[in-house]
Amino acid sequence: MDSRFFSKLALLVSLAASQGACGRQAVRASEKQFLANQVMVFDNDPHETESDQHVLTNREGAAGGHGAGGGGCGCN
Repeated sequence: MDSRFFSKLALLVSLAASQGACGRQAVRASEKQFLANQVMVFDNDPHETESDQHVLTNREGAAGGHGAGGGGCGCN
């Protein structure tokens, strides 16, 4: 057989496999309790995270979507 046939067949099989591996099912309401578990939170100390975001916002001079913006001087 032709080598182009095998390459097209391999491409078709890989595309079909990648489409089959995609999750197309929505999360049910009864399963959302596991997504909101405290174990899923990355930061252990919310005060430290808030402080870090405040310093980052003042240093960069812009808000990164974590609250109100201010100047780069820290005089919000």
